[in-house]
Amino acid sequence: IAVGTPPKEDGSADLKHVLSVAEDIGKYMNEYKVVVDKSTVPVGTGQKVKKVIGEKLDKRDKNFTFDVVSNPEFLREGKAIHDFTHPDRVVIGTESKEAAEIMKEVYRVLYLNKTPFVFTNIETAEMIKYASNAFLATKISFINEMALLSEKVGANVQDIAEAMGMDGRISDKFLHAGAGYGGSCFPKDTKAIVDIGCKHDVDLKVIQAGIEANEKQKMKMVEKIENKMGDLEDRTLTILGLTFKPETDDMREAPSLTIVPELIKKGAKIKTFCPEGFEEAKWRLKDYKKEIDYCENEYQASKNSEAVIILTEWNQFRGLDLEKLKNNMKDNYFFDFRNIYSHDGNIDELFEYEGVGI
Repeated sequence: IAVGTPPKEDGSADLKHVLSVAEDIGKYMNEYKVVVDKSTVPVGTGQKVKKVIGEKLDKRDKNFTFDVVSNPEFLREGKAIHDFTHPDRVVIGTESKEAAEIMKEVYRVLYLNKTPFVFTNIETAEMIKYASNAFLATKISFINEMALLSEKVGANVQDIAEAMGMDGRISDKFLHAGAGYGGSCFPKDTKAIVDIGCKHDVDLKVIQAGIEANEKQKMKMVEKIENKMGDLEDRTLTILGLTFKPETDDMREAPSLTIVPELIKKGAKIKTFCPEGFEEAKWRLKDYKKEIDYCENEYQASKNSEAVIILTEWNQFRGLDLEKLKNNMKDNYFFDFRNIYSHDGNIDELFEYEGVGI
């Protein structure tokens, strides 16, 4: 079972697709099967799947045996094939020795290559996925809050993150200050695990604080622009990157979906370029189509602009011709919300440069 579990309005995961597949399995099963759930689902879903399949079999007056396995995926968008063939670990939750042996055979190549395997029960496997994503999201919110504090006290968040990352207990992964996290997983899964906690009378304050800090971070980026430039009425701003991260066309929960409308509400006109995000951006930002000019490249987008704002760290934005960019512009504000050019010695000579936490 590998289907979406979109969030409901209250943040909980919608299981209609998962349970619909379970019904179909029960409807058509004709011998023993291992039913593997790879979708990100709340604790207890495996038991629900088992119940739904069992009820369908009962209606058919069939008594085929089956086992349910929770085998969550940990794939990153843009790197899914690599992550599938080179996983950090494989998590298998099952109550059946037979199902465990079958799953070992499915993953035999990885098993022989000494990839770490975690065999546990279904509920624990379901929790591992949510706990992993919630921790990483909270780690991003943590370093973003350190960035805000660094700006106030004269510290450099990149040096802080580098030194923290040298500690083997912490690691340097996901310690990159920016405009906030987005995508199909972190926003959805953090809200879902908070909802699971509420249903079991457990107040997950740390994760909830991370969610709130992430929303605040997006608005802080708008504040930074306004504080530096003043009134944004009729000012032309260039946005480079709209997707929630590079190497994908995914706009779900992207910081740009908050930042761009907020800038427009303050009177700004937007020129933008994103290598992959335009098709989705045009319908997600359809209410602002009159205020947004979708350009063919970063240099066209900078023509007569008063500020360049990097929201997504696409590789091609790492090698910008800064002189050409500057000559295209009407003013020289440069907001680098991914700190790509923080170590460029020429950046301050060409632009009014503003990073995050530096």
